[in-house]
Amino acid sequence: MKSAVTASLVPQAKGGPFILWDDLPGACATAASIGFNAIEIFPPDPRAIAKETVAPLLEKHSLELAAVGTGGGWVAHKWHFTHEDAAVRASAREFALNIVHSAGALGAPAIVGSMQGKAEGGVSRAQAIEWLAAALNELADAAAEYGQRIFYEPLNRYETNIFNRVGDAAEFLRGLRASNIRILADMFHMNIEEASIAAAVREGAEAIGHFHFADSNRRAIGWGHTDVRPVADALREIGYAGYISGEALAIPDPEAAARQTHRSYIQYFA
Repeated sequence: MKSAVTASLVPQAKGGPFILWDDLPGACATAASIGFNAIEIFPPDPRAIAKETVAPLLEKHSLELAAVGTGGGWVAHKWHFTHEDAAVRASAREFALNIVHSAGALGAPAIVGSMQGKAEGGVSRAQAIEWLAAALNELADAAAEYGQRIFYEPLNRYETNIFNRVGDAAEFLRGLRASNIRILADMFHMNIEEASIAAAVREGAEAIGHFHFADSNRRAIGWGHTDVRPVADALREIGYAGYISGEALAIPDPEAAARQTHRSYIQYFA
């Protein structure tokens, strides 16, 4: 397992659960100085992660790119894959596809979290699941061109009513045509939805491809009340070898949250 830290470049997401903010060169420098293996980027659009811009930064700081988020399409434009308006759904898919191609060119997978949307208005849950499946299959086909995966993130009940638990999401993914989609298991969402985070990790097992590290209050691990040791033990038990990526609130400030995240990574995973 390797360490990663999130960096948001989306102005509209300010104050959200990302540790480093706004300045990608500065975020890379901070991540490298603290000792992270990788950075995870939440961009406002595909141009923000152009290979000619990002690749030299990663090389300069000896960092890997853990993953790239697609959620800027939701935060900035309110696009998502299950919207009742077909034009909005099309915009969401185009935005996410462009992110997948930009991420793939950098050798990184893309994340689908908030872009999944929810069943609301005139959209039934069954219809939402159908549209989500089609979008994920399309994105996975694009990611496969680069030998990459798509990470699908089950969110808590306050953010979506499609899939909230890791086990349910794993069952859904098994029914998709594409075979290169894995679950992003997020400790904050799991703290709300799962009876046991460790048990959910075991239930997800081979389906888990990425892992978000945050405490019960969405602050850096160690600054809430989550019992991390059983979770770390479960990840080792299932043979998880991906990134442990800090996606938490930048409280009291980005550097302090990043340092606490890395200390906790060392404590439980190094």
